[in-house]
Amino acid sequence: MSRLLLDGWHVVLGIETHAQIKSRQKLFSSASTSLLSHGSNTNFNAFDAAFPGTLPRINPKCVLLALRASLALNCHVQQRSTFDRKHYFYSDLPVGYQITQHYSPIALDGYLVLPSTGKQVRIKQVQMEQDTAKSIFESRERTSYIDLNRSGSGLLEIVTEPDLESPDEAAEYVRTLQATLRAVGASDGNMETGSLRCDVNVSIHRPGEPFGTRCEIKNLNSVRYIVAAINHEIERQKALLVTSQPVAQETRGFDHHRWETFKLRSKEDAPDYRYMPDPNLGVLAINPAEIMHVQRTLPLLPEASRTRLIEKYEPQGVTRDDIDVLIGLDAQSDNGALPEITATAYFEKVVDNGRRDPKTVINWILNSLLGHLASQEKTFSSNHLSVNQLGEMIDMVASKELTGPSAKLVLRHILSNPPSSASLRQLAVDMNLVSMTKSSSQTGIEPDLSEICRRVIDAMPSEVAALQAGHRNVVNKLVGGVMKETRGRADANTTRSTILSLLK
Repeated sequence: MSRLLLDGWHVVLGIETHAQIKSRQKLFSSASTSLLSHGSNTNFNAFDAAFPGTLPRINPKCVLLALRASLALNCHVQQRSTFDRKHYFYSDLPVGYQITQHYSPIALDGYLVLPSTGKQVRIKQVQMEQDTAKSIFESRERTSYIDLNRSGSGLLEIVTEPDLESPDEAAEYVRTLQATLRAVGASDGNMETGSLRCDVNVSIHRPGEPFGTRCEIKNLNSVRYIVAAINHEIERQKALLVTSQPVAQETRGFDHHRWETFKLRSKEDAPDYRYMPDPNLGVLAINPAEIMHVQRTLPLLPEASRTRLIEKYEPQGVTRDDIDVLIGLDAQSDNGALPEITATAYFEKVVDNGRRDPKTVINWILNSLLGHLASQEKTFSSNHLSVNQLGEMIDMVASKELTGPSAKLVLRHILSNPPSSASLRQLAVDMNLVSMTKSSSQTGIEPDLSEICRRVIDAMPSEVAALQAGHRNVVNKLVGGVMKETRGRADANTTRSTILSLLK
């Protein structure tokens, strides 16, 4: 059923997504792709700078990743596709045209399923194309500079049919596409670094009437901005139509300071770009056997993985939100990183076929491990804390060899002093963090817990008096005193019982 605005307008949305292909080299040159940390104009060659006489040579890795993305999006891969020149003149396009696949793209007629509703969003086409250079405007000098690092980097342009009907659907589509591209390794999908950018086409009309005039909002690099831009554009077009003013077909930008769209230029159509076949590039032919091989070797896609995890672990207390966070962490490692397992595989290896409680494991990963990593501005990686180390930590807490606070101290130590392959139990012993109950029984050297409790009782007479007067919550202060003296090594429940017993 169509989703209508409260006052009876039907919203029609289509999205063109530009995802940077996760390849070490650019689409048609041997120059390395660059990161934001690289200095300006350090990763380009003569072809990227449009020197006369240079010729394009396609990067096979980009073709493979485009093929993986197309199959993950349920597209029909064309065995023969071609490249075209899209002409327009901007300072960040040195050669005066962009090599793209306008007439015969690598893949057609796919779809992506939205997890929340099961709705299929049709994918019109997937095509490979070059990225432009980057313009940098220095306001103090009133001068624009060009950085060629990005020039010629491989992009996947993924175009939907106008199937989306609300800002929330658009947001879900982008997040689902992002997760899919990451899962197959086609793109890292990081919107904040510009690896994934969206152009959104927006129109509105009354039910039963033809589609309205669409306006395109360019270069949205945040899901939050996508939602805000669509909402503003709906209100802008509605205000025009209710006063019988036409909506002009145009390209618009989004001002994230004022949270509104603004006109960039009148919308160009295909004739304005003067598309023509690129004479320097022949037909891209893909063997059917290669297509079948890539199809067979695709990893489990996010929605299938999510369904499996929910069916297996939700009955054991793991929530759907927990699983969504795990899946969101998957496939985010950079090119060239050491081999590592995904977050979902990491979780399942620690659970170890039911040997450990899944809810306990997920809580340690999402609350403790991710929390400490975030405080150190690190992203998830199994290289930070091995499966064995986390498993050993959970086992020691369960057997009361470590208290929760002590375990977090060991965790912080490991994350602050990488790499650490030491046994977690040995680290806990070296840091003198093994719980008092265990260490006392094992060594006989540690002071008795009751002795420490007596010292704390003697040092806090006013709290003892309040407790004996009936203020039961004051015992927490006494427990806190013991925990401070033992550096969290005493079990809180045992400490509470000991204090109450001594004060009888």
